[in-house]
Amino acid sequence: MQWIEAVIDTALALYFNNDCQYKSVKELTPPQVTENDTSGYSQILKKYNLSFEERLMLIMAMVRHLKPQSLDLFLIKNKSLDVEFSEFGGVKDEKKGGFSPTLETVCFLLGGANDIQKRLEFMKIVYENNTLYQEGILEAKKQPVELHEALQLSEEYLGIIITSKKYKPKYNSRFPAEEITTKMDWADLILETNIKDQLIEIKQWLKHSDLILHEWELDKTLKLGYKVLFYGPPGTGKTLAATLLGKSINKPVFRIDLSMIVSKYIGETEKNLGRLFDVASSKGWILFFDEADALFSKRTETNSSNDRHANQEVAYLLQRIENFDGLVILATNLMTNIDEAFLRRFQSTINFPKPKYKERKRLWENMVSSVFEIEEGPQVIDTIAKDYELSGGEMINVLRYCAIKAAGKGEKKINFTNIMTGIKREYEKSNKTLN
Repeated sequence: MQWIEAVIDTALALYFNNDCQYKSVKELTPPQVTENDTSGYSQILKKYNLSFEERLMLIMAMVRHLKPQSLDLFLIKNKSLDVEFSEFGGVKDEKKGGFSPTLETVCFLLGGANDIQKRLEFMKIVYENNTLYQEGILEAKKQPVELHEALQLSEEYLGIIITSKKYKPKYNSRFPAEEITTKMDWADLILETNIKDQLIEIKQWLKHSDLILHEWELDKTLKLGYKVLFYGPPGTGKTLAATLLGKSINKPVFRIDLSMIVSKYIGETEKNLGRLFDVASSKGWILFFDEADALFSKRTETNSSNDRHANQEVAYLLQRIENFDGLVILATNLMTNIDEAFLRRFQSTINFPKPKYKERKRLWENMVSSVFEIEEGPQVIDTIAKDYELSGGEMINVLRYCAIKAAGKGEKKINFTNIMTGIKREYEKSNKTLN
């Protein structure tokens, strides 16, 4: 902050021809970052080789959050005209007061108010391959970025600067997704062998994609990301599989709330999706769209403007998914709800059927007999696994019921009646009757 205040004082002194020991603000060398400095700001500087101009842009974006009074000097007026100095740039917040710098403000600090050549040089830095905008450190409302653009830190990097911690967005209207986690491990995912093999293939891609794409240079032929469709009845392990894929490579999995993304207002859905993918880009996150048929159902005939708009939303989502450099998983209960044209876009489609006897028995053993003592003996597990077709999710509900009954008695012991009551309740939910 002391350095940027010195830069501002020097720039104003040079502009108004006041006494100044410097000929340019570039003579004011910014402070060096030490190895022991672990602040969020230093993390950014260590990661990116920022030029003097870019560092100035970054700090000017930070000032309004950390020490806004440092910018009050820009509120002076041109006495001869009784107006503000347009060359200072900036925007004034009528509600909050104070001065918010723009790129024009940085251009002024660099001497671009009276020197056209310096102005063009700075405009070129902003226009061409600017690290701050490329990496999403600063946000711009439009591209290419213009000098009247406010210096706006992205939510991600503002969080890094404040907390010095790795950024994970919180669920809100701008990022309608929540991180999903599990205490389970890969061994707890009970599926048929061929299904699990397909998941292992995805896990191998996640583990070796850098080798395949970059070291072997297959990025010339293969797209960076990976797109998968999970389909099957509720409770068959789709969400757990997605979560475990993330856990296997130590990457977060975010479940997308499509109800907050899809909007009745034209253009809003695309804007919501755009923000989501912008935040998630290049972070290795896994995006999990549950109940994806809300957007990917069979396309309608374009008989009305609403039909055309709905199809435009789907086309936009497809484009963003195809260009996303990480893993995208779409899940649906019914494969028939998904348009066949979309299916060709996926690298893999995996069916999650209801578990068969062999899988049901392993699930019951993992959930029940490994935890509770069954009064009638462990052979009960074999009986219920053979006779009652339930999904893993339904079994979890039975487990919860049995746990409540056991806790009421104060001992980890259940009986056949407890299990059957829980099963009966699950059958009633699906309007099925017990034999």
